[in-house]
Amino acid sequence: MSELGAQPGQPLIVEHAPALAKTQQPQPTSYLRHSTSVDSTSKELDSEKHQHHDERIVHNAAGPVTVDSEEPKGPTIYQRFRPFILAAFALVILGWWISSIVLKETRHRWIVQTLFAWAFILIIAFRFIPNSVVSKPVGAVWHPLVSRPFFALSYKVRLGLGWLALLAIVFGSAFGFALQPGTSYGDRAINVLGLFVFQFGFWITSKHRSLIPWPTVIVGLFLQQAIALFVLKSGAGFKIFHWIATLAGDFLNEGLVGAAFFFDQEIVDKKHWFFVNTLACIIFFIAFVQMMYYLGVMQWMIKHFAWLFFKLMNVSGAEAVVAAASPWIGQGESACLVRPYVDRTRLETYLTMTSGFSTIAGSVLAAYISLGVPATNLVTSSVMSIPASMSISKMRYPEVEEPVTRGHVTVDRGAAEKNRPANALHAFSQGATFGLIVAGQILANVLTVLALVALINGLLTWIGKGFGIHHLTLQLMLRYVFYPVTFFLGVPRHEILKVSEFFATKLVANEFSAYLSLQDYQKLAAPALSQRAYTICSYGLCGFANLGSLGIQIGVLGALAPSRSRVIAQIALSAMVCGFLSTLQTAGIV
Repeated sequence: MSELGAQPGQPLIVEHAPALAKTQQPQPTSYLRHSTSVDSTSKELDSEKHQHHDERIVHNAAGPVTVDSEEPKGPTIYQRFRPFILAAFALVILGWWISSIVLKETRHRWIVQTLFAWAFILIIAFRFIPNSVVSKPVGAVWHPLVSRPFFALSYKVRLGLGWLALLAIVFGSAFGFALQPGTSYGDRAINVLGLFVFQFGFWITSKHRSLIPWPTVIVGLFLQQAIALFVLKSGAGFKIFHWIATLAGDFLNEGLVGAAFFFDQEIVDKKHWFFVNTLACIIFFIAFVQMMYYLGVMQWMIKHFAWLFFKLMNVSGAEAVVAAASPWIGQGESACLVRPYVDRTRLETYLTMTSGFSTIAGSVLAAYISLGVPATNLVTSSVMSIPASMSISKMRYPEVEEPVTRGHVTVDRGAAEKNRPANALHAFSQGATFGLIVAGQILANVLTVLALVALINGLLTWIGKGFGIHHLTLQLMLRYVFYPVTFFLGVPRHEILKVSEFFATKLVANEFSAYLSLQDYQKLAAPALSQRAYTICSYGLCGFANLGSLGIQIGVLGALAPSRSRVIAQIALSAMVCGFLSTLQTAGIV
């Protein structure tokens, strides 16, 4: 694409011309600042189904360049028979749903199958039904009764109402339900105090305090509390999220079939080598995502996530996709979902890393469950940490640039036209090659970071012996550093130091080692941790924030965006700390 003026290595963002005009208009900063018309939104979505554009605008460092459209081609078989193919597909999904409520063998899955079956059926239906059929009646009620009176108030009044709603759900969830065994209202009061102490810490260390989008922060904290109520107090909520996590884990584990072919099935099943198991899953996933980009699936997801999260939290589509995907597919793979946009704004990079550090992946969920950690704790912690990581990132690094994927955007895979794959299989092959590069960088970074930690611990032990301290390590030092943080989580006083030690192990080593130590302590120690301390600890360990994962994040994002490697290295440690505190904030809510 040098003839178009593109800089080497600069990913191209392709947008339709009418959509470009929309993105150049001032965007509303949040739902608390401006009113958004439901009817106008439906018109935008309806127009996408019927527009045919004759030109595209290619953005690069030199500015927008008009590209003539290709010669028109004849309709494909799918285009000619599209209504019949989609109708047949909808009928198959409908039959799948009916079997879940009729057959005794599948009736236990009816909640999950109902949710996903009707979601896909409605998606297919709205390919033919205008969105205005639903949005116009909703808008006719919403605007006069809710939107117009609300936005007639001043911004400060609306912001105050938002804080009141947040306080209501925080205090309601803390004091509105029956106490669990071993819990007192005093402990819950400390939880609430700790939540606001954490927010004060994020505010005081913010890079641009005057630019913090408080509506986004309020919505993020509100969603964290709401998700906790839905998952913890609703059996249906837990079943849905557990099914998603299991599905993601099973999908990623398909990459182990290839690993077993090259190595040995026993190594894959019993050894759980990082070099074999984890890197094989990453290579497979990156190849699959590249194929999905070629087919247009990822573009569709990013576009619709951009619309949804822009309305809810005023975040870009790339931020939304990474944050929402992190609990299911992991920190490295989630960044690959938005590969063309990784080298964008500093905040987007920061949020990408923070969300990855604050959760675990579905692929390791089974490993922790096999250790005896309750699945409810793992799933709930991961899901609750999504909005928390987004609000924390917005406080620490408020946006000072305009993200490419904010609001309405048409997404391109980011490859030059002459380098685009010939078909889906070619795209999968190219993705596998790129996945090998990413896996190599991950391996090198993890190896060196862990070796550096061992070197530091060795030096500390040598120095400590001079003072009569024979086991001075980072873990030992951090257990005292984390003491006040653990106190604000509401851990019983006599167990704070021990829980802090598990948190230190997780940060210095990894969460697997910490969970293993926790389970061994529960089995062998007398007395073991109380139920409340154990629950808080199991929630607080549920994240990838550790020094080894720091190497993974730097390796993945550095491979995806070489031009941003300096920025990635600068903000990586801060993002890891915020991801760690995001998980602890979740633990303090339970």
